[in-house]
Amino acid sequence: MIVVIDYNVGNVKSVCNAFRHIGCEAKLSREVTAIENAAGIVLPGVAAFGYAISALGSLTELIKSMALEGKPLLGICVGYQMLFETSSEYGRHKGLGLIGGSVGPIPPGRVIPHMGWNLVELPEDIDLFAGLGNEKHFYFAHSYCADVKDEGVKIACADYGFELTAAVQKANIYGTQFHPEKSGKAGLKVLQNFYDICKRGVLQC
Repeated sequence: MIVVIDYNVGNVKSVCNAFRHIGCEAKLSREVTAIENAAGIVLPGVAAFGYAISALGSLTELIKSMALEGKPLLGICVGYQMLFETSSEYGRHKGLGLIGGSVGPIPPGRVIPHMGWNLVELPEDIDLFAGLGNEKHFYFAHSYCADVKDEGVKIACADYGFELTAAVQKANIYGTQFHPEKSGKAGLKVLQNFYDICKRGVLQC
């Protein structure tokens, strides 16, 4: 089972429904036992960083611990941004610190928020993109973006007048700035790939 973290921010139910659509047993929960027993964890969200990290509350350390022990973790949108060390959105906030780097505003001169479809270049070595080819369009909705400062991270990029980091992988930790649950067949394939990663982990235990 995959657990989608329920912490009162937008789009958590739609992510859960997308997993169920592909035949994945997904549970929307913030129960400690459910998270500990899950094959994988998904941290979604549509909200300001500070509010989201506050709403996560006591689950912060548990999610960090599970990820560092090797449980697959997928962050989506603000859930992806929370994987990093800090954010400057409406003040300075501390993130999960699982990936080196910070979150800041999209550079001026672009339409903000960045909302709609954008083409993402898909590196072959990022597990989430297996079977998707060299590039696909995904749906974005955000005003802040990540500046990755971690040599151990694999990166997928999109062009938004600058090189926008659209997705990352660091071992068992994955993140997408875009919304796979809103990105049609390509997005569902990303979620299927994460589900497959989780299933392989269970079989290896």
